[in-house]
Amino acid sequence: MSLAAGRRAVGKLSPSTTALLVCDVQERFRPLIHKMETVINTTKFLTSTAKELDVPIVATQQYTKVFGPTISEAFADPGDVGTKVPVFEKKKFSMLTDECSAHLTSLGRSSYLLVGIEAHVCLQQTVLDLLEEGHDVHIITDGASSQQKYDREMALQRMESAGAWLTTAQSAAFMLMGSAEHPKFKAVSQLVKDHMALPNEFNE
Repeated sequence: MSLAAGRRAVGKLSPSTTALLVCDVQERFRPLIHKMETVINTTKFLTSTAKELDVPIVATQQYTKVFGPTISEAFADPGDVGTKVPVFEKKKFSMLTDECSAHLTSLGRSSYLLVGIEAHVCLQQTVLDLLEEGHDVHIITDGASSQQKYDREMALQRMESAGAWLTTAQSAAFMLMGSAEHPKFKAVSQLVKDHMALPNEFNE
């Protein structure tokens, strides 16, 4: 077995092989999604971490005319949205439109972290598409939700059964660094501290 195959088998993460996907974290959904404020806070933490670690970020918006723009405070720097962070418009449920798929191919990444909504629709279909293509997929459970709690729970089970890894934002951040000797350890540790000061509704 090759080293790469072994790494895929246990779901390790490295900044050089990972991308962060932000699925449809849009304004219209803010009052509708179960524990949405935690999803927003977690997304901001991970986009901040990704920026520190040079992990590319890709976002989608579902039918923007109806559901509105991406929530700006879900990003480390709102000015990055649509500039440094490409945002792909879609009506397809999966993030993997032709345009977004072409961009992901150009990044050459084999592992994907996913946050966003809804867990049982757009997130799940994206995960299944990525798994079918042979990628490692890591669902950030404190950054993924649906309108209904039960839909979220069933979607997480479905995605895990299909081969996705369930993890948390902090777990993913520390795995990406790998060591306290990482040059960005101090910066990311401060992000962790700030994130932990916010309420995590999924702890309830």
